[in-house]
Amino acid sequence: MVKVAILGACGRMGRRLGTLAHQDEHLQVVCAIEREGHEDRGKDYGRALGLADMGVKVGPTLTGHPQVIIDFTTPESTTAWVEQARDNGIALVIGTTGLGDRELDLIRSAAHQIPIVQAPNMSVGVNLLFRLVGQVAKSLGPEYDIEIVEAHHRFKKDAPSGTALGLLSSICDGIGCDARDVAVFGREGKSAERKKGQIGVHAVRVGDTVGEHTVYFGTLGETVTIGHSAHSRDTFVLGALRAARWLEGKAAGLYSMQDVLFGD
Repeated sequence: MVKVAILGACGRMGRRLGTLAHQDEHLQVVCAIEREGHEDRGKDYGRALGLADMGVKVGPTLTGHPQVIIDFTTPESTTAWVEQARDNGIALVIGTTGLGDRELDLIRSAAHQIPIVQAPNMSVGVNLLFRLVGQVAKSLGPEYDIEIVEAHHRFKKDAPSGTALGLLSSICDGIGCDARDVAVFGREGKSAERKKGQIGVHAVRVGDTVGEHTVYFGTLGETVTIGHSAHSRDTFVLGALRAARWLEGKAAGLYSMQDVLFGD
């Protein structure tokens, strides 16, 4: 059984992580971390989730000797916890979005000492999409225009989503180009005609949309559309828990959900 700590344990993602991890016979929640001043600090985590007592108090520090920390928080919080995980020899699953170069450099450095799974999206379906879009782009060739459209809830802080950027990266890997040379983030004005080779990336923020990603491959006469819709946050949670189980016994290194799912 893998012992896990959950960061942001009483937030939207944290609550589902705690609930589904508690139901997983291969996982044991031993630590629930929440920010100072949160109304659930000091409560039994099970009670905070509306479940039976877990014997785990919601608090500010690592307890219970976890083997894996699961992080769906903020870039600032992730930075601090990567350092703590590294210093304590604890594996990490990172699903935080909006990570910048500083945070990613820290994660890469820490991965020399501990195993880390870091992905912009933990969904099994989305990670299949990552694999497919590169293959499709390569097969269709340069005559097909490519556009990425993502939609999320009104509260999402970063745009475009980490998943949209991951799709862009996968497409560029497939066709052998640099995203910095071809990406166009939104279009406006009277001279916004598409240039050959561009890849458009567009963000929609509306209501309580969990997450939708669509990639269009179009040429004169036809359009190929590949997409994924998340109906609840559980799809991300289940992927993260799968990654936590997979990390048991792994050597230090930086892994992706592609490694977890396909053994790449």
